[in-house]
Amino acid sequence: MTTTIVGSGSPRQSASSRWHSLSRTLTRALPLGLLVAAASPAGAQDTVEWTHLGGDVHHTRYTPANNITPQNFGELKEAWVWDGASFDASSGRSTPSYVDGKLFTVAGPRRHVVAMDPTTGETLWSYREPNTFRWEYSMRQDYGKGVAYAEVDGKGVVYIISPAFFLTALDADTGAPLEGFGEPVPIEGFAQTGVVDLLAHLGHEYDPYYGIPKEVGYVTSSSPPIVVNGVVVVGNSAEQGYNQSRIENVPGDIMAFDAKTGDFKWKFNVIPQPGEFGHDTWENDAWQYTGDVSPWAPLSADPELGLVYIATNPPTVDYYGGFRPGDTLFGTSLLALDVQTGERRWHFQLVHHDVWNYDIPTAPILMDVQQNGRTIKAVAQATKQTLLFAFNAETGEPLWPIEERPVPQSLVPGEKLSPTQPFPTKPAPYDLAGISVDDLIDFTPELREQAIAALADWEIGPLYNPPLHRDNSLGKRGSYWCPGDGGGSNITGPAAADPEAGIIFLTSQSACSAHTLVPGDEADLRYMTDNGTTTTGVTPAQYANGAGGGAPRHPTGLPLMKPPYSRITAIDLNTGEHLWMIPIGETPDRIKNNPALAGVDIGNTGTGAQAPMLVTPSMLVYAGDVSDGTPHLFAIDKRTGAELGRIPVSAASRYGMMSYVHEGEQYIVLQTGSTLTAMSLHGPVATAEAH
Repeated sequence: MTTTIVGSGSPRQSASSRWHSLSRTLTRALPLGLLVAAASPAGAQDTVEWTHLGGDVHHTRYTPANNITPQNFGELKEAWVWDGASFDASSGRSTPSYVDGKLFTVAGPRRHVVAMDPTTGETLWSYREPNTFRWEYSMRQDYGKGVAYAEVDGKGVVYIISPAFFLTALDADTGAPLEGFGEPVPIEGFAQTGVVDLLAHLGHEYDPYYGIPKEVGYVTSSSPPIVVNGVVVVGNSAEQGYNQSRIENVPGDIMAFDAKTGDFKWKFNVIPQPGEFGHDTWENDAWQYTGDVSPWAPLSADPELGLVYIATNPPTVDYYGGFRPGDTLFGTSLLALDVQTGERRWHFQLVHHDVWNYDIPTAPILMDVQQNGRTIKAVAQATKQTLLFAFNAETGEPLWPIEERPVPQSLVPGEKLSPTQPFPTKPAPYDLAGISVDDLIDFTPELREQAIAALADWEIGPLYNPPLHRDNSLGKRGSYWCPGDGGGSNITGPAAADPEAGIIFLTSQSACSAHTLVPGDEADLRYMTDNGTTTTGVTPAQYANGAGGGAPRHPTGLPLMKPPYSRITAIDLNTGEHLWMIPIGETPDRIKNNPALAGVDIGNTGTGAQAPMLVTPSMLVYAGDVSDGTPHLFAIDKRTGAELGRIPVSAASRYGMMSYVHEGEQYIVLQTGSTLTAMSLHGPVATAEAH
């Protein structure tokens, strides 16, 4: 472990130390996971925490902090920048948590855990896991997304899952591994306490240093755990399905551990075993050897109900499932599990027999809604398909009917798709869902005809247009389906919500994917490398994803479809109705100044990128670019979508943002690639030097 303690500089004077202490007391007196704003006698908020990756345990990305308002939004200044270069940080996918007067995050491929001073951005301590070979070949290394935090016997504890798939608990004050947690790891450099080797409880052959044999499978993590009612629930992720050609892998089973001791509590089989519910949805023996179904998106929970909500991805090998016939539960599903026992309370499969890479990319969002005069605990799940699924969080009953509708069937030899897929009757899709000629660019008739010609060699169609193989009977190069692998909604655009009003805000992009399946033996040659980093398994599938580079393009360089190319949509979850939709940012100059559009008023197309967002009592805040590419923050009216303000910022934001109030000052922290950039109304604190 590497630990560094740095002086905290000169903090801004607290409005009242008495009120600061009261705010901490109130915070700990309320239910776990709630954000708390403790008002000072003058009405200013002194401390408001951001306790989880998604702000709260419900993952709303909402803060009750209201020191920054539409009226003073234009006065925001850069307060500090934390530079993660020394940790080799690059992705910008980690959202810090602010708890008990400190910021906590992870950074870089080693997934260093870092504590920071919230006033200056100075590093207080850092922790690095010792090296293992299973880390060296791990994927998604810089995608840790954040940490989990809990109090154990009155002491703050930070929890992370590493790329090598160890669960570590650290003292929040010092960064030292937690005494009495976990078991010794028989690898040089590991502390004798504070760590749980997750592979030891997954149920597969493994070596502590080398991990699971690649012939058997592979598992890592790209999100933090979640702590609920004294239980640490652990998700995981697998090798990217679009890079798979072999049918063997390990299932992404969900596990839980005691938050104080690290003792194993339960494991939920995401691929049901004989005698378990859902086993009959696997129509041959693929359940014995295939895997994935990983809950790689962040988790959310309702401590009052004692439930944790988990979204999964499809089984092994994207785009072809001929070797695994059936609906294949619990692939691409939303699960509600009892946090103490792991018992399934309810589930809903969002995609049957998924071959579209429609893995669920964002955390479920929980909030109360009003229906027929009743308050209902609700959970809503955004999807790549741009379908929003909404349920009673306790029972799993849909808030509005969900219909099974016929969908196109596959022409690929050996493939057997589900004849139907679930479609919510409410809300309506919030972005492109399938594609037809009517969805293509139409600024001029010539541009429309060029788009039609560009797609002539590709099979287009409605939502769930299936993949095609090379040399198919249609004479097409492949299938072009919308939304594609990137959504719709995706990792870089987590949804946000206003739990006070029951409104959810969804950021999405209008994007499609073009794929051609080829024989598995041929695809296998793409993924094999001489250093053994890929691929898992031993048996090539009958078909797998072929080489890319042939996706259709408009000859002018313009997008093939109509704008907006990316958007934010507000949906009232009390009624299921859309409230408004706005393009994200402004039309890029490369589109606005395209010669093919000379003299044509195209309006605001949006940037084509998704938007990091957070919600406050007075506005929605999002990050996006203006036409010349300058990054900005935008303030939006939550009820109407009207712009209330905008300010330029120094760097583009990625994935998310967060906000907290420390000693009376509210900060908005942007995830700016290898750095974190904090904005406040007063800017840098005198004599403090952020780094």
